[in-house]
Amino acid sequence: MTTLPTTGHALRSTVTSTGQLELTVVEQPVAEPGATEVVIRVEASPINPSDLGLWLAGADVQSAKTTLRDGVPVVTADIDAKVLSSLKGRFNEAMAVGNEGAGTVIAAGASPTAQALVGRTVSIAGGSMYAQYRTVDAGACLVLPEGTPARDGASSFVNPLTALGMVETMRAEGHSSLIHTAAASNLGQMLVKVCQIDDVSLINVVRSDEQVATLRSLGATYVLNSTAPGFFDDLTAAIMETGATLAFDATGGGTLASTLLSAMEAAANAQPGAYSRYGSTTYKQVYIYGGLDRGKTILTRNFGFAWGLGGWLLTPFLIKAGAETMTRLRQRVADELTTTFASHYAHSVTLEGALQLDAIADYSRQATGSKYLITPHGA
Repeated sequence: MTTLPTTGHALRSTVTSTGQLELTVVEQPVAEPGATEVVIRVEASPINPSDLGLWLAGADVQSAKTTLRDGVPVVTADIDAKVLSSLKGRFNEAMAVGNEGAGTVIAAGASPTAQALVGRTVSIAGGSMYAQYRTVDAGACLVLPEGTPARDGASSFVNPLTALGMVETMRAEGHSSLIHTAAASNLGQMLVKVCQIDDVSLINVVRSDEQVATLRSLGATYVLNSTAPGFFDDLTAAIMETGATLAFDATGGGTLASTLLSAMEAAANAQPGAYSRYGSTTYKQVYIYGGLDRGKTILTRNFGFAWGLGGWLLTPFLIKAGAETMTRLRQRVADELTTTFASHYAHSVTLEGALQLDAIADYSRQATGSKYLITPHGA
């Protein structure tokens, strides 16, 4: 049995009431496991877009600098007053970060369920995962297949369940196919594979010819470059072929959501006898689930009245879906962890490495193909 350490290192993010972001590594006690709990030696945890909102708090990373406080490096950056006003609830509180990760169970409580996990590699979406050790309920752990390294299971919750959740939402709301933007990401590539397996038509919207080639290599049928001439016409044609009336937009700001609705409307109006001065009666829905563009969401109201624009987040979806659906989706992720839901990382950094200014500047861009993995105990 591994001796349980008394302390371990973890990352913390603080927003001060004076308008500063502070990022640092702290030493924290390792909690003894309760009867149904386990202690995980965290070996891999991804930096997802959903982590950056808490971690960087919308700060101006170009203003970031490193100072020493009691001999410990602290990264500080300025937060614009407009952003700061929405962060009052977390002023001067050092917040733990990291939605998901994976590692080895090194200690467990007395319950048989907890004891059965000792020595196993598990993944968890328990929050506070940018840390060397994490004490969690055994029932929240996803046991990885024997021999699976933590790196392969580190991203087994957020992206896989988001991809599956999009398809579940499509079916639940009566749509038959999907549109997805920023589609060359790790998540987007998973969604391509899910839709191929589930026989769902998927229109992928990307931002470069290189990304088009990436998805084509996976066998994607519809891949459109939003920066190319004729994008709107090509999008409309793809919608007419697939019947897509639902889109998930990772961009958020700008005009893309409006363009998606307009193309759906144009496709609907192209049907014989569909004209109405009030627009088509075909319902069109766009869900914004990301914020790659932090600007305003701009709508040009040329898509009638049968439409909706809303937000979509994984956690509310899972709560609404219920325990049975959650169990089914998690099992599918476990079964297809190294195929459908395989993740790829461009960079690995330690806890201290995540505080390097060049790394912060890089992962804050959320660029496709530049995903970061935090390895709290090193390589």
